[in-house]
Amino acid sequence: MIDTNNLKTTRQPRSCRDLGALLLLWTVVNAWVFLPFPAAAAAPQAAVPEIAFDFGNTTEDRPLTHTFVIKNTGAAPLVIEEVDPDCACTVPRYDQNIPPGGEGGITLTIKPFSVIHRFKKETKVRLNDPDQPRLVLTMMGVATPFIEIQPSHIVRLRGALGDNIRSQVRFTSHLPAPFQITGYRTNIPDKIEVTLKPEVPDKVYVLEVRPKGQVSGPFAGVIDLFTNSKERPRLIVRVFGEIYLPSAGGQ
Repeated sequence: MIDTNNLKTTRQPRSCRDLGALLLLWTVVNAWVFLPFPAAAAAPQAAVPEIAFDFGNTTEDRPLTHTFVIKNTGAAPLVIEEVDPDCACTVPRYDQNIPPGGEGGITLTIKPFSVIHRFKKETKVRLNDPDQPRLVLTMMGVATPFIEIQPSHIVRLRGALGDNIRSQVRFTSHLPAPFQITGYRTNIPDKIEVTLKPEVPDKVYVLEVRPKGQVSGPFAGVIDLFTNSKERPRLIVRVFGEIYLPSAGGQ
């Protein structure tokens, strides 16, 4: 017969329990470290060395073209999804797909006679690069017109009948050869009177426009001017008039 009073409970020393816990933790950690992790998805990466180009001083008659280089330093194909110029005068041409490690370009051309004086044209580009999905390319410069028209190619005649209503337009040539306006024609000769005088021979002309006689009410038309320049053989001035009777008070 077993004497239960003489039974002793056997317990492991504390140091053994701690060692066992450490061994279990080491096993779990090692198993976690060596678990296979899913590889990061390959992605394209756009590197654009230049996002702005200055043409400097140029002339209005020439097309202005520049190519922006785009490199793909990523591990997946780079796709140029959209190229959106801010003006219909800018024509884009580009490499739509650029392989990893490859190089492509976006060529932008501003059409002749689309810019004058200091200009700035921007083009938005959309890419499949997750870190740089959008960028803006800028072209700028100063375009000298062959024939400078001041203050504008639009004439507005507004006032009461009998008032001294007139408007002037000055044409200044930047051409190397002598410049002459040889004649003009308007499609509203019954509405306006036109005079044309040289201010500086072979360089500057002044056009003056006035309402004709007792003309009243609104009207609109154009004045065509003909020159000896093969670059700008024809110039156009647009005329808008609003002549009211004195009693109407301009209302």
